[in-house]
Amino acid sequence: QVQLVESGGGLVQAGGSLRLSCVVSGRLFSNYAMNWFRQAPGKEREFVASIARSGVSTSYADSVKGRFTISRDNAKNTLYLQMNSLKPDDTAVYYCNPHGLELWGQGTLVTVSS
Repeated sequence: QVQLVESGGGLVQAGGSLRLSCVVSGRLFSNYAMNWFRQAPGKEREFVASIARSGVSTSYADSVKGRFTISRDNAKNTLYLQMNSLKPDDTAVYYCNPHGLELWGQGTLVTVSS
């Protein structure tokens, strides 16, 4: 019934940019704050960014602060992550997530080459 579909990943060189999208099915999207998480090879999933229900308030992991921007369009049931100045350490599968729920999509792979 409820699905999360991430897209927009790909292969880029260090210093490049990507914009990730997450489309959320059903009526629940505007009722939840939303998160982006990522999981790098051989590591645990880690928090990247979050945004309030209204989109007014945002927060970021220190590792991405100043480079990534989270946003949402509630009318389109879509969450975004604009990623600039990408580094090889950003290489990971990126997942969107309703805050407080163990609900995950398939993720989208971001690979940053040196």
